[in-house]
Amino acid sequence: MKVFPTAEEFLRHHSPERPVLALRPHALVRATEWFVANFPGRVLYATKANDAQPVLDALAEAGIQAFDVASLPEMERVRHIDKAELYYMNPIKSRIAIVRAYREFGVRCFAFDSHDELDKVLAETDGANDLTLFLRIACPNTHSLIPLEGKYGASAEEAPALLLRARQRAARLGITFHVGSQAVVPAAFGEVLTQVGELIVSAGVLVDAIDIGGGFPARYPHSDPPSLDRYMEEIVRAADALAVKHTCELMCEPGRALVAEAEAVIVRVDARRGDTLYINDGAFGALFDAAFSGFRFPVRCVTPGREDLGPAETAFALFGPTCDSADYLPGPFVLPYAVGEGDYLEIGQVGAYGRVLANRFNGFGEFDEVVLTDEPMLSMFGERRSEDREGARSMRLERLRGSRY
Repeated sequence: MKVFPTAEEFLRHHSPERPVLALRPHALVRATEWFVANFPGRVLYATKANDAQPVLDALAEAGIQAFDVASLPEMERVRHIDKAELYYMNPIKSRIAIVRAYREFGVRCFAFDSHDELDKVLAETDGANDLTLFLRIACPNTHSLIPLEGKYGASAEEAPALLLRARQRAARLGITFHVGSQAVVPAAFGEVLTQVGELIVSAGVLVDAIDIGGGFPARYPHSDPPSLDRYMEEIVRAADALAVKHTCELMCEPGRALVAEAEAVIVRVDARRGDTLYINDGAFGALFDAAFSGFRFPVRCVTPGREDLGPAETAFALFGPTCDSADYLPGPFVLPYAVGEGDYLEIGQVGAYGRVLANRFNGFGEFDEVVLTDEPMLSMFGERRSEDREGARSMRLERLRGSRY
């Protein structure tokens, strides 16, 4: 991929017909190094968030050696990374997937949440004595923007018996949970760790690992969570209260927090109707969350020569390029009033789930790719995290006028 200092500089040399995924590897490395340095345990990467090869390579170079994988294709993507350790944390798996994971990809860590699934793992690995088995427990997702409860997880009533049985067969035994995606309250982790501590005591088993899952947040115009330091403080406090704190490994599986700000999408405005812009990417491309999860991504006009569009602002809605009326991004996305057909917009924070959720509906869904070296529009890390809320409006105006970060 070619490298440019900014989206504006890229557009001075190119007039792309397709939307452009813009990767900022330095933002990815910064986030990864922060987690490796500050999380009190082992950091896995949730591969589902973004499985692009440059992303995986940068993560590995920054210190990630363990990967949460949910499918055989994800294992294929990660297997080339030297010394990569794969954790098959999807609680329900096909039998052939278990066989191939164990025998072909060297997977030894499996999640389960029922007696049936435990039976399946034990049977398809021929009763192997080198397994690490993680019991996925159910927990409320009351502090997250995208709840993930209801599909997976053993109940409080089921969990003790499952732990006891797995303890008899596992080389190492773990407990795992997920507080939901984009958890905006640090206490979410502490509350469930307290439940885990109570479960361990009631079951009377020795647990070797606790995987607190993902859910760590990124910054968006609609969601400005506390600093990640606050999350780490809460996790350390709750983990220190566990009876097994001296013998139990702590793990986490960040996805969004590592990659969200590392990728943006550059789109072209193909039409304007009042306060609605029609762009060449949308709900069935990299902007799925803006249509179906209520996300508002940061946006700015990056058309060369259009740096000063005036102070007037308009709250725009966006339509994507497909013929489906569901291809609608309500926003609002605040841009200069003068934005119109032919302008290019940079939409940030799409590094998490944008690329992997894009599909080819209506023949769209193909992207050009570029590397940018400037800063993302929003960040949980470094100086940008310290900017106060009162300064957010002036920051946005400066971005819209084409200033570089």
